[in-house]
Amino acid sequence: MIAVLLVFIGVVGLVLALYFVATQVPVLLEQRRLGRRLQEVGPLTEIAADSSLVQQRRTGALPAVDRLLATTSAGPRLTTLLEQAGSHMTPGTLALACIVSGLAAAMLVRLVTPHALAMVVAGLAGGAAPVLRLFRSRTTRMRRFEEQFPDALDLLSRAIRAGHAFQAAMGMVATELPSPVGPEFKRTYEQQNFGLPLREAMNELAERVPVLDVRFFVTAVAIQRESGGNLSEILDNLAHVVRERFKIQRQVRVHTAHGRFTGYVLLGLPAFLAVALSFIAPDQMKLLFYERLGQMMVVGAMVLQIIGFFWIRQVIKIEV
Repeated sequence: MIAVLLVFIGVVGLVLALYFVATQVPVLLEQRRLGRRLQEVGPLTEIAADSSLVQQRRTGALPAVDRLLATTSAGPRLTTLLEQAGSHMTPGTLALACIVSGLAAAMLVRLVTPHALAMVVAGLAGGAAPVLRLFRSRTTRMRRFEEQFPDALDLLSRAIRAGHAFQAAMGMVATELPSPVGPEFKRTYEQQNFGLPLREAMNELAERVPVLDVRFFVTAVAIQRESGGNLSEILDNLAHVVRERFKIQRQVRVHTAHGRFTGYVLLGLPAFLAVALSFIAPDQMKLLFYERLGQMMVVGAMVLQIIGFFWIRQVIKIEV
């Protein structure tokens, strides 16, 4: 009798579970998709009776740290850096990653040498590593945006010439082009689609993407909407100028390749020689790591190597 009752309860539970899956899961998936779309536009916090309707950024796993950083001048800068790098972290999460990375680097150096200065230098370098990685990601993302931007201008021009409105043309760019151009235009398109004036949405695009060509594009659109003119022809000319500038940049990279390669060799050669000498003459290399004067020489050599590397980069850097 008990076995029959258990089977009956199990069958009823299975039926109820299947009914819940069939009726509620599609609704939950639709709500999740809508929430993700609204989050891309700019997530809104819950509106209280005395709160404003200004968009508020959602906090991450460390809301207290996020609120603390928001009260300082570093909070908005970190937020802008994370957006430009395409990262989903919050400033609080980034701060925690810097602290953990710095402590881990200091402890690893502590296993090699007990020198306090080496631990401090390693901790500072490890703490700066996540931020430097974000700067690298931002640079890579902005370069990809610059490469894809002429295609976006061509698509906008063709869509306008075909009779579409500018807002509809932006929607086509958002759906047709890959990241990072597509998501950035999608965010701008949805911002003005949800009620933000087009001029403000375009200005936010120029702030999120600190590229000179984007500022030219935003200015051209603003002037055309105020004074009129052939916007498709303006966009064609801008796309042509951007492509020509890329050609010149690639020619410059070819002519400065020798200097860049020299910088990489000069940066890596001392480390390679240090490893080689550690196997050839280990007793002599131990003096650099266990004697105070040797440790100071190693730290000084590393600092001078880094300064020389960035000096070479500035020498061969040519703005186009």
